[in-house]
Amino acid sequence: MLRLGIVGTARILPSHLWGIRRLLAAGLADVRVTALVGRTLEGALSFRQRGEGPVPRPPVMEGSDPLAAPHIYISDVHPDVLPDCYTDVDAMLERGNVDAVLLLTPVLLHHTQALRCMEAGLHVFVEKPLAVSVRAGWRMVREAERRGLTLGVAEGMRYERGGRLQRWAVESGLLGRVEMMMMGGVGGPWSPDRITAKTPWRHRKLEAGAGPALDIGVHQFAHVRYVGGEVDEVTAVAARFAPERFDRDAEGRVVERVAVDVEDTYHALFRLRTGGVGHLAFSWGAHGEPTWWPEAPVWYGERGVLKGQRLIAGDGTRTDLTELAQERLPAAQWQVWFPRDVTDSKALQFLDFARAVERRGQPEANGVEGLRELACAFAIVESDQARAAVRVEDVLSGRVDAYQREIDQAYGLV
Repeated sequence: MLRLGIVGTARILPSHLWGIRRLLAAGLADVRVTALVGRTLEGALSFRQRGEGPVPRPPVMEGSDPLAAPHIYISDVHPDVLPDCYTDVDAMLERGNVDAVLLLTPVLLHHTQALRCMEAGLHVFVEKPLAVSVRAGWRMVREAERRGLTLGVAEGMRYERGGRLQRWAVESGLLGRVEMMMMGGVGGPWSPDRITAKTPWRHRKLEAGAGPALDIGVHQFAHVRYVGGEVDEVTAVAARFAPERFDRDAEGRVVERVAVDVEDTYHALFRLRTGGVGHLAFSWGAHGEPTWWPEAPVWYGERGVLKGQRLIAGDGTRTDLTELAQERLPAAQWQVWFPRDVTDSKALQFLDFARAVERRGQPEANGVEGLRELACAFAIVESDQARAAVRVEDVLSGRVDAYQREIDQAYGLV
């Protein structure tokens, strides 16, 4: 049995708990949440068992977004074990009843908490983005390597059906050589000036690292890298159209405001090592109706185009990738991707992490992969600051760090 400590009662926690519950129901994992660390004891107790703590916070999103997952109690996940609740990571470590931790705290805490847990011999599974800067991410990766510990990143792009099938279409030659890619859009529920996900820290550089370039950019580049391969170069512009953001009540009265010192919009061009090019965009600062590229991500290759899970050949022939994969792929491969037909990406990424811990290895979405996606994302704001193209390897190595220098100095990383 894997004893899991969860650090942070963020709004993303219900989606993780639902994922673990699905794994247990399918008999795919033997895990128990034995510790829960909240900023306050009330926050931790609100997830422990029904009727024990304060009324849960409502979701901040709707639909299929992970932040829209309904509240769930750990007693609903596994009624046989209830976690000890703490307000301090060191208190949890002193108790010594966990083998691994899931870090769901704001990104500014990722590297310090991960290092503290690894010093205690614990494996670490951290929400994306990996860290508040590339240097902070390197500290985590090197410490895990030094101690022989598993370091996973909760980045679900590669575990989703769309990502799996698009990569298969590229690797199997169905698309031909990748030439172009597009992904993103502008507007949405936090535009033009709402506090994103009711978390003010996302709009402050020293707490968030960057705005959507980091928060969303790591997702986009995770998909780009998984399907198209390594990113060589990024040229980007970023802008801040809302210098102040607000939370309003049902009558429209301002109940909270935050001064913003990060971007809320970016457009990024990138070049793959293979020669393919692409465009990523995102904004939570747009006024009016949102505009999103339909069926994104879209991949163009020598033989046609991939739009979501549809392959459209140069002659106009349309093929559903799911149907094609089920015809051509061995059933064993489908079960590797989606064991016992579990398709929830939160469940699958935690299963991969748990199996990596068992074999003392690394999951697909490991620290090194998360670090590379972090470097790609920071390349957006580094390019904007430099007003020039930047190579991802230079951001990864620290040769390009003008934007991040202030962050690294604040955390004693330089």
